[in-house]
Amino acid sequence: MTRHAFFAPGLVLVLVTIGGRYTLDRAGLLELAWVDLRVIGLIIALVLLAVDLARRPHRLSATSGPGRREGWLVAAVLFFLFQIGSALWAPPASRVGPQTLDLVLLGVLVLAFYVYAVGDPEPVIKATFGLMFAAAIVFALQALLISGPGEQGRYSAFGGGPNVFVRIQILGVISAVALFLITGRLLPLLVTPLFLLAAVLSGSRAGLLAGAAVGAYALLKLRHRLRAGPVVAAVVLLAGVIAGLWAFAPPEFTSLFQERFVEQTVQEQYLSDRTSIWAAAWNLFLARPIAGAGLDGFYGVIGVNQMVEYPHNYVLGVAAEGGLIGLGLLATSIVLWTRLVHGGGARPQLTGLAVASAVFVALSSLFSGDYYDSRLAWIFAALAAAAALPRVPQPGHEVEPLAGRREPVPR
Repeated sequence: MTRHAFFAPGLVLVLVTIGGRYTLDRAGLLELAWVDLRVIGLIIALVLLAVDLARRPHRLSATSGPGRREGWLVAAVLFFLFQIGSALWAPPASRVGPQTLDLVLLGVLVLAFYVYAVGDPEPVIKATFGLMFAAAIVFALQALLISGPGEQGRYSAFGGGPNVFVRIQILGVISAVALFLITGRLLPLLVTPLFLLAAVLSGSRAGLLAGAAVGAYALLKLRHRLRAGPVVAAVVLLAGVIAGLWAFAPPEFTSLFQERFVEQTVQEQYLSDRTSIWAAAWNLFLARPIAGAGLDGFYGVIGVNQMVEYPHNYVLGVAAEGGLIGLGLLATSIVLWTRLVHGGGARPQLTGLAVASAVFVALSSLFSGDYYDSRLAWIFAALAAAAALPRVPQPGHEVEPLAGRREPVPR
C-alpha cells in the first residue's frame, strides 16, 4: 500500500518559515524574551517528520541510488558550516551568537524540507503552495485591516518588515498560479488582485521588480501555450481592478504610490542608500578577499559605526564575510542545483513552479535581507530539487534506467 507524506510536518515547517524571528517579547511577555519560538517549532516539526519517515520507508528507499544527485545539498551544507565557522575570525563587535543560531536553523529547515519532499514530492509541494497561498491571504488581510500603514506609509504584517511582507504576497501569486495549474480550479487566481494590492502597498520596489522579472520570464517561456482569449480576459480584468482601486482607494494608498514609486524612484532616483552600502561591502571584500571578515563581519567593521545591520545584498554579504571561499561554496551549490532542475526532471510543472519561487526570493535577496531572510529561496530550491528527481516506483513496478523512459513498467 502506498503511504503518502503526512500533512502535519509541512504545516509546522511552513509556520516556522513564515514566522520569522519570533520571540515572546513581541507578544508582550518581556520576561520570556529569550524564548525563540523557531527552535520550539522546529523541534516539533522534526518529531513529526521522523514519525512520517518511519511510516513510508519504501518510498524513501526507492529514491536512493544513481538517480539521486545531491551534490548541491552537500555544497550548501558545507557553505552554511563555513559561515558558522567563520565566527572564529569575526570582529569583536560582530553578533556571532544570533547569526550562528540563524544559520543553524536555516540549514535544518532546508534539510527538513528536502527530506520531507524527496520521497513524495507531489503532495508535499502541492501542500506547501496551498499553505503559502493561505498565509498570503492572512498576511494581506492583517496588513490592510489591522496593522495599517507604518511610519513611512508602507504596509506590513505581524511586526515584520515590508520587504518580507512583499515576498509573502508575490509567493501568494505564484502559489495561486500553482494551485490553478495543479487542480484546474479558477478560484485561487481570483484572489491574486488582493496579493498584488498588498505587494504594491508594501512599497518594496525591489520585491515588485523581482516579481515582475520572474513573471515576465514565465510568460515568455509559455508564450506558445497561451491562448489569446484567456490572456485578453486576464489583462482586461487586471486593468479594471487597477482602475477601480485608483478611483476608490483611500488617499493614503495613492499618496504612497505617488511618493514611493513616482517621486522617490523616478524623479529623485532614491535607492535607500543601497549603493553606498554595497560599495562598503565590496571594499570589505577587497580588503579580506580569501576568507572574508568573518560571520557578521560587515556589521562588526562597518555597520556598528554607521547603523547599518547588513549589506542588503546576499551575494555581497557572502563576499564581504566569507571571501572567495564562501563565494566558491555558494556558487558550487547553485551550479549543481541548476544542472539538476534544468529541464524540469521527472515533474517539469512542479519543478518549474518551485524554481520560480526560489528565483524570485533569490532576486529579492540581492536588494534586502540578511542570511536568514533568504530561507524561502533555499527551501523552494530544495523542493525543486526533490521534484526533479526520478519518480518512485510503486510496489509491483520497476523503473527503467535514467537513460530510458521515466514511466513505471509492470513486472
